[in-house]
Amino acid sequence: MSESNNETIVIVGKIVLISVVAALLLGITYVPTSAQLKINEETARTAILGELIPEANNNFEAVEGDLVDDDGNRDVLYYRAKDSSGNIIGYAFFKQQAGAQGPLVIAGGVDDSFATVRGMDVLSHEETPGLGAKIIEDDFRSQFNGIPVASLSLSSSGGAVDSITGATISSQAVIDALNSKIIEIEEAEE
Repeated sequence: MSESNNETIVIVGKIVLISVVAALLLGITYVPTSAQLKINEETARTAILGELIPEANNNFEAVEGDLVDDDGNRDVLYYRAKDSSGNIIGYAFFKQQAGAQGPLVIAGGVDDSFATVRGMDVLSHEETPGLGAKIIEDDFRSQFNGIPVASLSLSSSGGAVDSITGATISSQAVIDALNSKIIEIEEAEE
């Protein structure tokens, strides 16, 4: 075997060894961090629900669907917000929607008569920084507080929400997520 073949074998061996060590380290750190990520996401979800309908004092009843995740948990379709007497005062939800750059996870709330939007927040997104990512800013999010569901569309289409300049797709995705989920909940509650 020539000397150049030996050098090639040594280099390939080093690359394989480094790859194996890196994969092993990633595997070791994945298990504890994935559990913590789930805890962090659940904490963020609970906080957002409380912000959307604060009068519920975190009294949210999960309405579950038929699907079951890998851990055996049923999927949550939406939440009924209840007052201290157990009366439904609104509904809150999370909705995944395709955005301009990737999926958005939108949180929303609506009153118990499905007439008024309680608010909107963004749990996660992959929108372009400086453009579509402005959906998380207060200037955009505050437009959804207390608007009639009937006006839940962009102002360019006669609605009450001004789109973000240069990010109409992201703005429309938020509105589509809210509208579709509100309709879904209203139909489920009939």
